[in-house]
Amino acid sequence: MTLEFAPFIPWLAIAILAVLATLLATLGFLRGLRGTAIRFTASLAVLAALANPLLLQEERDPLTTVVPVIVDRSQSQQIAGRAAQTDEALAGLRERLARFPNLEPRIVEVTDPGDSDAPSTKLFEALQTATADVPPARVGGAIFVTDGQVHDLPPDTQPLPFSAPIHALITGKAGEFDRRIEILRAPRFGIVDEEQELTFRVFDDGEPSNQPADVSVKMNGEDLGTVSALPGAETSYAFKVPRGGNNVLEFSVAGTPGEVTDVNNRAIHLIEGIRQNLRVLLVSGEPHAGERAWRNLLKSDASVDLVHFTILRPPEKQDGTPINELSLIAFPTRELFVEKINDFDLIIFDRYQHRGVLPILYYDYIAEYVKNGGALLIAAGPEHASQDSIALTPLESVLPAAPTGEVHQAGFYPRLSEQGKRHPVTRGLDGSNVEPPQWGRWFRSVDVGDAAGETVMTADEGRPLLVLNRAEQGRVAMLLSDQGWLWARGFEGGGPHVSLYRRIAHWLMKEPELEEEALRARAQGRTLEVTRQTIGDAPGPATITTPSGETITLDLSGIQPGLYRGERRMTETGLFTVANGDFSTLVHVGAVDAPEFRAMVSTTETLAPISAESKGLTTRLDDGDQSIRIPDILPVRGEVRVADDRRMLIRLTDETVLKGVNTLPLFAGFAGLGILLLAVSAMWWREGR
Repeated sequence: MTLEFAPFIPWLAIAILAVLATLLATLGFLRGLRGTAIRFTASLAVLAALANPLLLQEERDPLTTVVPVIVDRSQSQQIAGRAAQTDEALAGLRERLARFPNLEPRIVEVTDPGDSDAPSTKLFEALQTATADVPPARVGGAIFVTDGQVHDLPPDTQPLPFSAPIHALITGKAGEFDRRIEILRAPRFGIVDEEQELTFRVFDDGEPSNQPADVSVKMNGEDLGTVSALPGAETSYAFKVPRGGNNVLEFSVAGTPGEVTDVNNRAIHLIEGIRQNLRVLLVSGEPHAGERAWRNLLKSDASVDLVHFTILRPPEKQDGTPINELSLIAFPTRELFVEKINDFDLIIFDRYQHRGVLPILYYDYIAEYVKNGGALLIAAGPEHASQDSIALTPLESVLPAAPTGEVHQAGFYPRLSEQGKRHPVTRGLDGSNVEPPQWGRWFRSVDVGDAAGETVMTADEGRPLLVLNRAEQGRVAMLLSDQGWLWARGFEGGGPHVSLYRRIAHWLMKEPELEEEALRARAQGRTLEVTRQTIGDAPGPATITTPSGETITLDLSGIQPGLYRGERRMTETGLFTVANGDFSTLVHVGAVDAPEFRAMVSTTETLAPISAESKGLTTRLDDGDQSIRIPDILPVRGEVRVADDRRMLIRLTDETVLKGVNTLPLFAGFAGLGILLLAVSAMWWREGR
């Protein structure tokens, strides 16, 4: 019950009247006038009536005490029977909390965020969200049901969001053991075919082992061998990046009997392969308009180191001029084709013919270079159909087509073949999607017999124009015309010579994006995208194997000729295997070092300090007898000063909600009138004496 005022006139006016009454009373007392005290009392009664005092009485109802129950449903809670323990514990908590009508439980189930690529268990974030709409005084305590692997623990310097006990009920069993592997230090980028080094460690959570563990290593799915690692000690591993672009390095440690899970027995490292400057040898058999197109293209590519020779003085043009008077550089044939041939990533013969510049044995060296993984491009002109054609040398063993001896001299539009429309080297060339193609004509092509490999571009009457083929471990391309420079000069509108030449060169140098048969997979967040490149028929669906071993079928739809794609959002994170026909690839969904998989042994150590600080209880649910034990709940009044090692204390709130207010005016009605009449009557009585 409280006293308040609702004055009829402003407080300033009442104050002025009070000052005047006080002055008059003081003057009366000083002069000794009779009745001054009664007059002053009557003045105070009138002023009190003007101030309108009110007696207020509030009607309040007590508020319930909020008890958040945070249930861990992360991936680490789905192993070793923890999900069943969690369900049983949650049912028991619901039943116990329902016994107290003044407790308001708030059940919050924390799952792995679907939009996160690095899953982790964030229970305190969920606790803060659950109590954001209530004042801290209404929170009587919080109960966590978890395995103890919590990744958003508040720092020691940060106070808890409320002053009430925090309890933790831990799933799993005491004395659990788990073996896992983590990559500690590794490069994110590596130069192709150069040695790199990373460091990993095998961990034994629980009872440690002194026996070495066998760790299997794979690169892009290919087995690299086994490494012996002592648990707890850092182990270094040296490797080479086999290709440009994305590479997946996988470490797998053998499982141990009795460990809680083997999902963290694999560790993944993604490394981007970077090619060093590619070395290209361009040999032009004679000066001609087309050699500048090849030279300009290769010189403009910052990743290419170009060595270019043009044969200006073939043996048959000897005129007797002394060698010391010539300004030409002698063609270093032995140095290029014997001593340093393996230093080149690509050799281009541009309108080159056999005229005695290269010894016949050197062509055999070039053929062996290709078979051992090198790349060769023949940009042919009329000389390729002559008796001096390099197709009549030992080089013929790696060439996909032999010339017939005919050269066609007629205008034609280079066209994509059916295979060319699906091949990544030629697919989608600007101007190729209409008939005739929207590019200029060429006027000469070399006729060849049946071509091996893939004929991706044709000349007039369907004759092969661009042939791509593999020769054992190497690659060979034949461009059977020297007229590509017409596109570079803009003749009849020109054509996509830059794209075509660059793609040919990069396919020869085994650029992964230009493989004609390939299966690729990539992850964007939780979405897995699978792409299948083929020059054959539709490849059918892809098969996805999840980290948990589940098999998913993914339909692939054609998006371009020879290119099929499908995508699906994944609920799991980790290493996925994607297969289609004879092809398979690996892709990692989510962060490779996600906190959720680092440690999966249940523990009381993470939450015990917080429970102790808040006078809460941290205990295991497992009682060792195939059942669980849930502590009793004890509501208490006032601040919790001492923890209970057998019960979960809940601090009851003193908060109330206002339902109504009863108002009693003290100077209203007969009571106020009586007081005023009494004061006036007293003045009259005193004046009458």
